[in-house]
Amino acid sequence: MPTLPPEPASTDGHDEHQLIRGVGLWGATTLNMIDMIGVGPFITIPLIIAAMGGPQAMLGWILGALLVVCDGLVWAELGAALPGSGGSYRYLREIYNPNKLGRLMSFLFIWQLTFSAPLSIASGSIGLAQYATYMFPALGGMTKVALPVLGQVEINAIPVSAIAIAALGVAVFLLYRRITLIERFSKFLWVGVMLTILWVIFAGVTHFDPKLAFDFPAGAFTLRPEFFTGLGAALLVSVYDYWGYYNVCFFGGEVKDPGRNIPRAVLLSILFVAIIYLVFQRYFIAGVTTAGVKG
Repeated sequence: MPTLPPEPASTDGHDEHQLIRGVGLWGATTLNMIDMIGVGPFITIPLIIAAMGGPQAMLGWILGALLVVCDGLVWAELGAALPGSGGSYRYLREIYNPNKLGRLMSFLFIWQLTFSAPLSIASGSIGLAQYATYMFPALGGMTKVALPVLGQVEINAIPVSAIAIAALGVAVFLLYRRITLIERFSKFLWVGVMLTILWVIFAGVTHFDPKLAFDFPAGAFTLRPEFFTGLGAALLVSVYDYWGYYNVCFFGGEVKDPGRNIPRAVLLSILFVAIIYLVFQRYFIAGVTTAGVKG
């Protein structure tokens, strides 16, 4: 009696037949970009400008992009070589041997992620909620709360905290879907993000002041200790804002043609976001700031 041939193994050595490879290059890139942009630039652009002391803060975005490209190339190669889901968890387990040190390394990654991931998501939600106070000032303000040992501590007003929690709830609700539907959501949200950025850029163009855009202070590019200190602080912020270019690697098991699309999504998202940040900062400092002063 003839026997059936063994079932071919998955491309990454693990059974992922329950996952649907429904995310194409465009969807993977947009998922990366909306994870990278968020509310970060709206909050941190003034920090980079302050760190560098003027319009030369654009160096923070340029050098930050080059820095994350170096790391992104590593993620791109790992994502193409191990095209499954899990990202760092999967890579650490395979690199250090799943039956030996790999179990410990992957466990440690998940352990620290249980702390770092909620904090990262919470920071974005708080930023979104704080921006809501510009449209609804009554939501703002700080509330003093008495805590053991710490004493009186100021925290965000209850309405702001409620908005942040509601934003988290909406995000969880939207993500609890099939990956093909999430890809559609990502494209829809990407359009919203781009329209918001174009709106801000348009406000800058209509109030553009070249004296602010190109008014570099004396010694702006002099290689002094202060220059490198400011550049280091700017790079910390810019790398944080670029963070998320490897997002596609965590759902690699659901990406079409992962050997080609994962590396392309990583690099394309860095390139597009770098261009957006550079233009955004230029018109932010030269346009929106001027509009606020004149208003």
